[in-house]
Amino acid sequence: MADSASLTSVEILGPVEGRAAEVLSPQALDFLADLHRRFDARRRELLAARTARQARFDAGEKPDFLPQTASIRSGDWRVAPIPADLQDRRVEITGPVDRKMIINALNSGAKVFMADFEDATSPTWANIVEGQINLMDRWAGKLDFTDASTGKAYALKEKPATLIVRPRGWHLPERHAVVDGEPMSGSLFDFGLYVFHNAKALLAVGTGPYFYLPKMESHLEARLWNDVFVHAQEALGVPQGTIKVTVLIETLPAAFEMDEIIYELREHMAGLNCGRWDYIFSYIKRLGRQADALTPDRSAMVMGKAFLGAYSLALIKTCHRRGAFAMGGMAAQIPVRGDPAVNETAFAKVRADKEREAGDGHDGTWVAHPDLVPVAMEVFDRLMPGANQLGKLREDVTIDREAMLKVHDGVRTLAGLRDNIRVGVQYIEAWLRGRGAVPLYNLMEDAATAEISRAQIWQWLQRGAKLDDGQTVTPELFKRTLREEMAALKADLPGFETGRFAEAIDLFARMSLAPEFEEFLTLPAYEILEA
Repeated sequence: MADSASLTSVEILGPVEGRAAEVLSPQALDFLADLHRRFDARRRELLAARTARQARFDAGEKPDFLPQTASIRSGDWRVAPIPADLQDRRVEITGPVDRKMIINALNSGAKVFMADFEDATSPTWANIVEGQINLMDRWAGKLDFTDASTGKAYALKEKPATLIVRPRGWHLPERHAVVDGEPMSGSLFDFGLYVFHNAKALLAVGTGPYFYLPKMESHLEARLWNDVFVHAQEALGVPQGTIKVTVLIETLPAAFEMDEIIYELREHMAGLNCGRWDYIFSYIKRLGRQADALTPDRSAMVMGKAFLGAYSLALIKTCHRRGAFAMGGMAAQIPVRGDPAVNETAFAKVRADKEREAGDGHDGTWVAHPDLVPVAMEVFDRLMPGANQLGKLREDVTIDREAMLKVHDGVRTLAGLRDNIRVGVQYIEAWLRGRGAVPLYNLMEDAATAEISRAQIWQWLQRGAKLDDGQTVTPELFKRTLREEMAALKADLPGFETGRFAEAIDLFARMSLAPEFEEFLTLPAYEILEA
């Protein structure tokens, strides 16, 4: 362990071994402590505001556009100029921050790689620190890797993808870094280390410190980020506006404040992104107690329809009016080796999804696997011959509150309940073993999938939802189905007994059956992550 007495600014409770000392230098820790002392109290106030807002939703209030910011929505303003290496973002690949994954993603042929400290990374201390080392090596020209089991060497090719980093959301702590007796914000920890170590190296090679910002719920949270950026740029001696961000619109409240979020970050804004899976989770979480917001099977909630289609079109119109990019959502499919028929079916779904996005006016899209890069690239090359579609203003689109809240048509099924249980538990179990991006049933799943799974079960239980076979979703039905699915998994998975399934099952069951909804699955999971 580090000698905490020698670290006057931040007490580090995790091991500082090998190259971790490069990341956790005294100067970097001083920078982190400064961020914490200046901004953490506001972060906590904004999280409390979320809780207060949720109480109003539970009492029946609906999200709406804010009357007090109507002048921002109607105003004629645009974002600051966006750098050249963010002008063409037609295909972006996302993934965790382990070394081989970073190299493969940067070499994938995608225009952008989002290195994800959030939903695709289980936040073990080792994962977080090693991720920062890997990103430092990227800009120091030292990013290579040799697989010890195969002897295969990995190195960056010429013209790798533009790098964007996603720090953790405002709600997540970093319990291994303590300032004045309080754990640091995971957001400030991840952002602070990356920008401190790399900002000047990035500028020296003609790029910049670019970030994806997750899970914001209001323009006030965006204002906090903007103040963090202004201070960090001043403290590091880099020009104001150097930092550029893309905000994931993946919460229901944020979708009603898109103009305002762009406005608060207008000097640093590059675009918004449709974070579709977390958006479904947020819709269920925020409106879960309201009878008219009862959701069908997850498979019925597809982009292009109901609340997902409405917010996607609203995002394109809002972004392009302000000169910002509108990024599409994730294609989570992963190829199955040696099964071309299955792959072609999956690729056809991806093509159709990306054709909808490009046709609607999105400037690019996300994929989770390198094999999907050429599939998505072909669609955007064909339908978007220019670098982007900022000129596609979509003035024909009018989206009101009713459209933004419209529930998807579809039934609730026992198969849907079983899918939620099977996927949710397996993801949590892998997360507790330190893996944040988990291939399950030909899809690359991240934390959002587990959140949807337990949130939907919680909603169905709270509302006494009827399944299409006439059964009511009760605690007894859930417990019985959970037992059946876990028995089947135990029979199918050789590592069931040696994994962390007991903890995952217990956590998933407790959160699904809880009388009050837990804001994020990852918060209680984080408490047992390295226990």
